[in-house]
Amino acid sequence: MVAAGVGAGAAALGTGLVVERKVVRDRKAGAAGTDSLGGLHSDPVVVTADDGLSLHAEVDETAPYATGTQDRAPSEVTLLFVHGYALTMDCWHFQRQHYRGKRRMVFYDQRSHGRSERSSRENATIEQLGQDLTTVLDELAPDGPVVLVGHSMGGMAIMAYAEEHPGLFGDRVVGAALISTTAGGLRPHRTISRFIPDRIGGTIGPRLMAALARAPELVDSARRGGSNIGFLVTERFAFGGDVPASYVEFVDEMLAGTPFDVLAEFFPNFEAMDKYAVLHAFASVPTTILCGTRDLLTSIDHSRKMSERVEGARLVEVAGAGHMVILEQADKVNRVLDELVAEAERLHSASPAS
Repeated sequence: MVAAGVGAGAAALGTGLVVERKVVRDRKAGAAGTDSLGGLHSDPVVVTADDGLSLHAEVDETAPYATGTQDRAPSEVTLLFVHGYALTMDCWHFQRQHYRGKRRMVFYDQRSHGRSERSSRENATIEQLGQDLTTVLDELAPDGPVVLVGHSMGGMAIMAYAEEHPGLFGDRVVGAALISTTAGGLRPHRTISRFIPDRIGGTIGPRLMAALARAPELVDSARRGGSNIGFLVTERFAFGGDVPASYVEFVDEMLAGTPFDVLAEFFPNFEAMDKYAVLHAFASVPTTILCGTRDLLTSIDHSRKMSERVEGARLVEVAGAGHMVILEQADKVNRVLDELVAEAERLHSASPAS
């Protein structure tokens, strides 16, 4: 959510910006019922990261939510969901709803996001996010097979985990889904225009973030949830087509709830990241790489390139969907995850070590 987080601040501070308030007001008129989105929770669990920071986590066990209408018994596989930049665990609303009572699930807010504690600047790195994932996995899913599901920066955290623990793929980790993400080569300035040369955009982007970070309170004021600017920027960059206004409001609230200086601290990671060399680990397990064809943030080309590096990976291109495909095309995403989990369970149960 690089552009959605940064764009609202830059646009608000720019000159000549005109927001058509009536259009926004009309779009928001359909946002009734937003409260239900992100309303799925279980008892909070505090996980202590290796640097002492507290991570907010939640575990949905199968038993409390199981119903007599289930078509199969709950599985021993745990699904561990890792959210993206400027979001929270709540972004997995429709996946959580879909799997409640069917699979054990683990969710957590990444450091400096949601209800987790604020990280030091030096630990606001993709590598540290991978270490946090290790800690969450060890604490909340210490035994049994796990399928990792990551969106955007969450996918990057899974790759950082794979870099440190490649041998656990095929053992503890039995499947992976990398959604709307990249292993490297991200050029955030291309989100604004693909015609900006890298040599220029690579300089302007960090300078712009640094300049805005000098007045984070002002930028946060412009980005406040429910503002016309925030709504329009979120609608433009998060979704590929028309979605209920409640979806836009929901994402806008998560974005606005992430302080701008947090965005600025993590921002340098995206252009510097290169995890292509570790993708071989994913060939050991069923891996699905999914992205919307209208993703303006981590474009479909990134997913195509990753799929070429993971032998046997399944590439799913969701026509017309944007970066928040997990909301925009939730039914499609859930069907694809069902297929991934079924394949992971089948191979795991057939393996001699299981």
